[in-house]
Amino acid sequence: MNRIQAILTIDADNLPENFQEIIRQEQEVVGRWKAEGFLEHLYLRTPPNGAVLIFKDVNEEKVKELMATLPLFQLKKAVEYLSLIKQF
Repeated sequence: MNRIQAILTIDADNLPENFQEIIRQEQEVVGRWKAEGFLEHLYLRTPPNGAVLIFKDVNEEKVKELMATLPLFQLKKAVEYLSLIKQF
């Protein structure tokens, strides 16, 4: 099974005043994605400067479209996409 991993790094040194509201909105979006079945895992990165999202059953182009809709995407420092093949 193929997976796409998106590694989001945010600019943690320049967070806006409404950062907690952005986090709440982010949680709603990723919750919807999990419910719809194409977000398999979400890992927060330490130090707290981003996240790793693992998508299934979508191609890289679709993942890039989805990532651009994330509330935290506006704070991005970098995003990296990796195609993965899950081994059993």
